[in-house]
Amino acid sequence: MLRINDLNKTYRNGEHNLHVLKDISLSIKEGEFVSIMGPSGSGKSTLLSILGILDYSDDGLYELNGISIKDLSQSKAAKIRNNFIGFIFQSFNLIPYKSALENVALPLFYQKKSKKERTEVAIENLKKVGLGNRIHHLPNELSGGQNQRVAIARALATSPKIILADEPTGALDSKTSIAIMELLKEINNKGITVIVITHEDEIANMTDRIIYLKDGKIKSDKLV
Repeated sequence: MLRINDLNKTYRNGEHNLHVLKDISLSIKEGEFVSIMGPSGSGKSTLLSILGILDYSDDGLYELNGISIKDLSQSKAAKIRNNFIGFIFQSFNLIPYKSALENVALPLFYQKKSKKERTEVAIENLKKVGLGNRIHHLPNELSGGQNQRVAIARALATSPKIILADEPTGALDSKTSIAIMELLKEINNKGITVIVITHEDEIANMTDRIIYLKDGKIKSDKLV
């Protein structure tokens, strides 16, 4: 499903270079539930951005579903993201003046789905995350946990192969965090690969595999 070999990433700012990822190699199979941990500055968010084709490595191999992710045009990269990847963010990234239904339906607009299909798919996925009775609510009318569920429904709307979740519980209390992780586990049980960035041991231990980064390198990779 996902394979990286000898991947490096350096950010350049004038005379100063920051080598963020150093010879990263890993494979993640279809259907895995994986967490990537590490302290601030370890490179975990940069790695997630590269996995999501939001950024590119300087060198090294990255293959997604057998496709080499290198020197892609913007349109090709966008197409692969839309077909393969769903994103979940700590800050939810919902449009504040749009309802839960409209936020979930938005990715389908870019896939040129009809309004009828967008609405049907959005309602279906909001029901999956337990928000069938909140479809017309705006983000400021929902709790943090409910907004993250909207974000998860949005990520599921395009039927992705992989869910990339960047600190999905970082803005939530502990009880809500566990509920969100249990929901991600249910999604994973349906065969979707789930990769979670987290700095919390309790969250990482709810996944099946923990990859630990430090100073841009993989320090450990273990099954839970």
